[in-house]
Amino acid sequence: METGKKKFKLFDAVLMSVVVILVVESAAPAAAIGTSQFFWWIFLLGLFFLPYGLISSELGTTYTGDGGLYDWVKQAFGSRWGGRLAWLYWINYPIWMASLAVLFTQVAETIFNLKLGTWLAVGIQLIFVWFVVIVGNQPASESKWIMNLAAFAKIFTICSLTGLGIYVAVTRGVANSFAPREFLPQMNINSLSNLSIIIFNFLGFEVVATMADDMDNPRKQIPQAIIYGGVLIAVFYLMSAFGMSAAIPTNELSASSGLLDSFILLIGKMNWFVVVIGVLFLYILVSEMVSWALGVNYVADYAAKDHVLPNVFGIENKQHMPVGTGYLNGVVATILIVVAPLIPNQDIFWAFFSLNVIALLLSYTMMFPAFLKLRKIDPQRDRPFKVPGGKGLLWCMTWIPEFLLLLTVIFTAVPLNTTAAELSAKVPILIGVIVTLVVGELVVRIAERREVNQRLKIKETQK
Repeated sequence: METGKKKFKLFDAVLMSVVVILVVESAAPAAAIGTSQFFWWIFLLGLFFLPYGLISSELGTTYTGDGGLYDWVKQAFGSRWGGRLAWLYWINYPIWMASLAVLFTQVAETIFNLKLGTWLAVGIQLIFVWFVVIVGNQPASESKWIMNLAAFAKIFTICSLTGLGIYVAVTRGVANSFAPREFLPQMNINSLSNLSIIIFNFLGFEVVATMADDMDNPRKQIPQAIIYGGVLIAVFYLMSAFGMSAAIPTNELSASSGLLDSFILLIGKMNWFVVVIGVLFLYILVSEMVSWALGVNYVADYAAKDHVLPNVFGIENKQHMPVGTGYLNGVVATILIVVAPLIPNQDIFWAFFSLNVIALLLSYTMMFPAFLKLRKIDPQRDRPFKVPGGKGLLWCMTWIPEFLLLLTVIFTAVPLNTTAAELSAKVPILIGVIVTLVVGELVVRIAERREVNQRLKIKETQK
């Protein structure tokens, strides 16, 4: 019987993968690696992105439901590890939302030639946060037009950046050397520290998998969306990398304003087209948060119902949307934004963004071993899409991406020498990571203890 419920088609799923995974604002930090970024993009496309996409397709079509990444880890390693993953996967989101709220006001100041006072900027950032919370609490099928429009906005922005980059390269030359030796990997601290951004740019396919209930044929559509979307995303990232490399010398590239700066330098001045790009960028920032909310909120809600996160994460509205997690996102992001002006850091966007990257990468370190474990303990389960290959290939597809994840986390969060610049850049991130892990462990243990006590009470009542 037709329920009248709106459904995701393959076209919607592909566009959603583009919206979720194509993170435009992180293109600038990745471009800061220099011309050798092209080597790292291709290297990580083959050794991380491909196995990650294939594994996500198998897990997403085999273990369907709202739990997604959490459910896979829980079934492989138990509730406590599932709770740890759910915490890391969730906490990255409000931190990320706070960083994009800061970036939102910075971009608005540039394109509209404004000079916002500190607390007026904070007010606009709070509006950004709570608008995202309200829209993110709506069903995915009701807000898919937001994601579809955002996909086209991202594609238009990147194609424009690439076209201008090619034009400038032909007519005026490029800002960075493209000599063959420059494409070789540079084993310096700056390059290695930014590799986590490239891997971060690849993550998000499991968000598409959590939309299985809203698809007509998820077993077929999820692998197709990941394959088609993955090809598009890889091409778009390489295009944006070229555009920025043509526009700005690597040592002058700003992590927060690099994208808009590239357009201004390529055109030669601020004009109406840069303003249009800036407005599209503002829209992209909002839509990006909405699209990720659809996955993150469901995972946290699911984990709360399994009693590995506090009950507040599991509060739902009449439409069964996880509004408890949504509002909690807003509260955490609000606290960070209000406290931000008191933090002695000249680039608050990058301070928040780097911490959110580490939290997200750490959550994915559990997915790859879970895949191999589930293959071993659950061999009879029907797998509509199955990663091809024998034991040796599957071992490589599991542990090579796992090693790359852990290595990039270390490069990003751990000081690699004792210079003042390295310590000032890395120590705050490392402290933030440690605090995040400790708080998460406490939250998981408290939720676990509460569930044990609840069960004991039930048993005593039954006696």
